[in-house]
Amino acid sequence: MVNNKLNKSNESSSKNKTTSITLVTSNLNKLREFRSILEPKIKVEHIALDFPELRHDDSRKIAEMSAEMISQKLQKAVVVEDSGIFITALKDFPGTCSAYVHKKIGLEGILKLMNGIKELGKNGRANRQCFYKSAVAYCEPGKKAVSFLGTEEGIIAEEIRGKNGFGHDPIFIPVEKGPIKENAADDKNDDDNDNNNNDDYVNDDNNIKKRTYAEMPDCEQRKRFRRRAIEQLLVWLKADKMVNSGK
Repeated sequence: MVNNKLNKSNESSSKNKTTSITLVTSNLNKLREFRSILEPKIKVEHIALDFPELRHDDSRKIAEMSAEMISQKLQKAVVVEDSGIFITALKDFPGTCSAYVHKKIGLEGILKLMNGIKELGKNGRANRQCFYKSAVAYCEPGKKAVSFLGTEEGIIAEEIRGKNGFGHDPIFIPVEKGPIKENAADDKNDDDNDNNNNDDYVNDDNNIKKRTYAEMPDCEQRKRFRRRAIEQLLVWLKADKMVNSGK
């Protein structure tokens, strides 16, 4: 009887225990987005640490190499994220160098590079097409990192608009529609829930324009690319925990 009570108590304690991850970043905006996506279900611990920006054409490789380096240095399991904006007309520039390029030329520089490129070509192609990409990597000391990639399609605006979010949000116009879901399994149904929400539009001098993320006060909850990568990580962590516990 006593053992049964102890087992039930342990099971209840295990169920109520808050799962957490340790995010290593010096970017407080990125930390805020992680927390807005995960908490209160998943607690996001934070370690502010500057580390060398590694160079590679593949976002996942950068995140993996960074996570392995940092987990070994700190001797603990860590989560690292590498993200960027990939502009089709510029052959995916600035891509994995987005943070560096942003510091050097800013949003104004990107818009100058896109000068003269219209949103739609003669064939209807989205000439100002771009993609946000987020690579999230998890690593334990002495082990190989695992990584997950989340992407989201958008269009480069012709001007800087909005004050919310950070990075390239003032020139990124999301084109995917439908409500944001709470888990990755539901995300594939976004198109089925497309209701052409008027909240995605702004009236500027009687001209209806698609809003940039920076024009959306709730942009942290609306962004899909980082959420998609994080949710893949959580699915993997849950499966890995079950395997290691023998369930």
